[in-house]
Amino acid sequence: MRSQLVYLKPTDAARQLGVSSKALRLYEARGLVTPGRTAAGWRSYGPDDMARAAEIVALRAFGLSLAEIGRVLAGNAHDLAPALARHQQGLETRIREMACAVDRVRGLRSALNAGKVPTSDDLARLMGPGTAASVAFDLPWPWGGERFELREQRRITYIVGPLGSGKTRLARMLAETIDGAVFVDLDRLGRDGATAEARLEADGILQNQVAAALDWLDGDGATRSPALTALLVALAGSNASTVVVDMVEQGLDQATQEAVIAYLRRGWPDMPALFLMTRSSAILDLAAVGPDEAIILCPANHSPPSLVAPYPGSPGYEALASCLATPEVRARTVGVVALRPVRG
Repeated sequence: MRSQLVYLKPTDAARQLGVSSKALRLYEARGLVTPGRTAAGWRSYGPDDMARAAEIVALRAFGLSLAEIGRVLAGNAHDLAPALARHQQGLETRIREMACAVDRVRGLRSALNAGKVPTSDDLARLMGPGTAASVAFDLPWPWGGERFELREQRRITYIVGPLGSGKTRLARMLAETIDGAVFVDLDRLGRDGATAEARLEADGILQNQVAAALDWLDGDGATRSPALTALLVALAGSNASTVVVDMVEQGLDQATQEAVIAYLRRGWPDMPALFLMTRSSAILDLAAVGPDEAIILCPANHSPPSLVAPYPGSPGYEALASCLATPEVRARTVGVVALRPVRG
C-alpha cells in the first residue's frame, strides 16, 4: 500500500525545520523555495519543498548568506569552502574547550579523592568553556544596589526590557566593567566631529572590512544606509574584546535587521563578544536563538536583570516576549522615552 504524501502548513513546516515562519517567507521571497498552493491559495509544503528548505536551513547554519545559498543550490559550490573552513574552526575550538573541561573534571576528582571538596565556583566553571568571562557589579539606579553576576559571556548577548527598565544603564555598566569593552551609543554617525565616513577614509583596512560586510549584507537583502555603515564601522573598527551596542536596530528596516543578525551570527575572524540592546523581533527572533547566545531581561518593575531562556514556559519568557515588537512598530516608537514622575 502506497504511503500518502504529507503536505504541511507554513507554521508546521517551520516547526519541523526548526526555523520561524518568517524565515520561510524570506526564503520564498528570494526564490530559494517555491511551496505549492492549496485550492484556496494557501501555501503548502510537500516532501520536495521540505527537502529543499532543509538544505537551505543547513547551509544557513554554516553561515552562508541567502545569495550564497542560491549559488550553491544552483550548482556553484565555490562559497562552500570558506563556510566549511569556519565550521571546522568552530569544531576545533569546541574540541579544545572540551579537553579543558575534561582536565578540570580530572583535577576535581583527584582533589576529591584527596579529601578536598570542590567549591560551588569550581563546579560552576564545569558548565562553561574555560575562557568564559565572569562579570559582577552592584546595580545602579533604578535598582537598589543588588548584585548582578554574569557567569559566562556568550558570543551574542541580547539586552531587552521595556521603556524605563534601566537596560541602557545596565549596558553601560557592562561596558565599564568588562575589560577591553566599548559602548556604542545612539550617536553612531559621529562623535567629536569624527563621522563614520571620515573613519573609513582614514583607515584602508577598516574600509575593506566594511566593504566586504556590505557586499555580504547586500546579498542577504539589506538596504545600504548611513545607519548601517555607521553600525559596521563601530563593530569592525572597535578593536575591542567586547562591544556593547545601544539599540542595534536603529535606522534599519526589517530586511536589513534580519540580514544584520544573520551576519553577526556568521561572525568574522577576531569578532568581539557582543551585547546587543534591542526591542525588535527581527533582531531577536526567539525561535532562532542559538547555543552561543543569551538573553538578559530588565523587568518593568525594576527587579534585578536576569537571564531568560527563549522557550515558552520558562521564567520570564512572557515578559520578554511582550518587550519585542516588529520593526514597523519599533519605527513608530523611536525617540520615545519614559520619564520618572517627579513627586511634588
